[in-house]
Amino acid sequence: MTTTRAHRLVLWDIDHTLVDLSGVGLRWYTEALLAATGTELSVHPDFGGNTERAISGNLLTLHGIEPDEETIQRLWAELIAVSERESATLHESGRALDGAAAALAAMAEHGGVVQTLVTGNLPEISVHKLAAFGLDEHLDLAIGGYGSLSAHRPDLVPHAVSAAAAKHDVTFAPDAVVIIGDTPEDVRAALDNGAVAVAVATGRYRAEELRDAGAHTVLADLSDLDSVRKAVLG
Repeated sequence: MTTTRAHRLVLWDIDHTLVDLSGVGLRWYTEALLAATGTELSVHPDFGGNTERAISGNLLTLHGIEPDEETIQRLWAELIAVSERESATLHESGRALDGAAAALAAMAEHGGVVQTLVTGNLPEISVHKLAAFGLDEHLDLAIGGYGSLSAHRPDLVPHAVSAAAAKHDVTFAPDAVVIIGDTPEDVRAALDNGAVAVAVATGRYRAEELRDAGAHTVLADLSDLDSVRKAVLG
């Protein structure tokens, strides 16, 4: 039996790209902030396209709390704990976006395509969000770039690329890396690393805004598999 050598790396965002769990993040941060610091959340953080490290640091600062590493780690421990408590019923709080499951499966059918994440979420929370809708089957979550690594989303990409390259013993050229997301920050993460930027207008940003950000391809959603294949595989 022969296997196809890995030649294309697809890095997926989660929120508003694969799943819609609107409101869950704010609820979890409200509980986590109170548990970790005794402070009630009074200012809403900006989640869109930001990493967990950026969101947590900004949230603490907005509430007059020094965002030192110890406090951030304590906040993350509470976030993970609340996500674990809700994991069994998380599917009731949202949905998989149109075409998400089929798109992941379609990419998995192509030999040489490796799929993982570049997401602002923590690794543990990523697992819960995907598993809630059965979207974890075709993703190698061990080699993802997660929001715990940096406050700057473009920094997550080299981590995922390096991890994938090491695991598959291959070098992924920048234009063999495809980043799929719903925000200008996802697009920027791709462009800053010389990768292909595929944007989906399934979040709060319109297609025109994503094009203006520099996306190579903008899709209305993931339901048109031929368009997804063309955007990802060329």
